[in-house]
Amino acid sequence: MTHLPPTERRNPRTGDIDTLESADVLRLLLEEDARAVEAARAATGQLARAVDETHLRLARGGRVHYFGAGASGRLAVLDATEITPTFGAPSELFTAHFAGGPKALTDSSIDREDAGALGAADAGGAGAADVAVGITASGSTAYVVGALRGARAAGALTVLVTCNPDAPARDLADIVVVADTGPEALTGSTRLKAGTATKVILNAFSTAVMIKAGRTYGNLMVGLVATNAKLAERAVGLLVEASGADAQTCGAALEQASGNIPEALVRLLTGCSGEQARAALREHPGVRAAVAALDGQAALNGQAATLNGQAATLDGPGATLDGQAG
Repeated sequence: MTHLPPTERRNPRTGDIDTLESADVLRLLLEEDARAVEAARAATGQLARAVDETHLRLARGGRVHYFGAGASGRLAVLDATEITPTFGAPSELFTAHFAGGPKALTDSSIDREDAGALGAADAGGAGAADVAVGITASGSTAYVVGALRGARAAGALTVLVTCNPDAPARDLADIVVVADTGPEALTGSTRLKAGTATKVILNAFSTAVMIKAGRTYGNLMVGLVATNAKLAERAVGLLVEASGADAQTCGAALEQASGNIPEALVRLLTGCSGEQARAALREHPGVRAAVAALDGQAALNGQAATLNGQAATLDGPGATLDGQAG
C-alpha cells in the first residue's frame, strides 16, 4: 500500500515491539525519536527561509497564525502560548487555531480535522501582512488545507510544516518545510516521531523569529515576563550575567525600570537614563541594537566635544595675536 503517506506505513524496525522487554521497547522508541530530530534538522534550509520571510512580515506589523488538528494542532497551541512568557511578545503575535476550538483540545471526539470550511473560516482573520503556518503530518488534513487556501486568498504568506514529502497541501504553501520522519514506531501514531519533529520545528521556528526580532540578548531571555518568584529571580540573574554588575545593583536597576528587563539592561550597559533607554529601545528594537545606538551617539558627542575644544584652542592664539597686533 505504497499510496499511504510515510507516517501511515508499517515500520520494519518495530514489528515485534510487543514481544520485547521494557528497556528494549524504550530503546526502539527513543531511537525512532532520534531519527525524527535528524529529519527536522534536514529541513533547516526551508525553515530558515520561513524564519526570514516571517521576520520581514512581523517587522511590518504582521502576525503569525498556526493552523492544526490532532497531535499537530496541540503542539502548535503549546508553542504559541509560550511566546509571551518567554519573550514578552504581545499575546496576539502568535495565534494557534485548533480544529474544533478550545474544547476539542482535551476532547478528541470533537476534533474537526475533516472540516475544510472551518479551516477557511478560521483563516478569515489573517491579512496580507500575516503568516499562516499549516501543521499536518500527513499533509492532507482538510482543516489545514482549508486554512491555507483561505490565508493564501487573503494574501498571507503560507507555510506548510509536514512529515510527508508528497503532501497534497504543498501546492497551497509558499514555503514547504518537510521533516521526512518515515513510518512511526506504532503504525499511524503521529504523536510519536511526527510529533517530535513537529515540536522541534515549531520551537526552532518561533525562537529564531524572536531572536531576529531582538527579543534576546545573546542566549539570554531578556524579554521574559517575571510573573512569579522563580522568574523574578531569573530576571535578576540574567541581568548579572549580561552586565557583570552585582545582584543588588541589577535588582535596583530592574526596580527602577518597573520590571522591564531590556530597559534595565540598557541602562546597566550604557549608564544612560531610563528615558534614554526607553527611547533607544523604541527606535532600535532589541537590547544589542539600542546599546549600539547609544554608544554610537556617545562617540559622536565625544568627537563633537573634541572638535569644539580644538576650535577653542585655535581661537585662543588668534585672540592673542590680535592683541599683540593692536
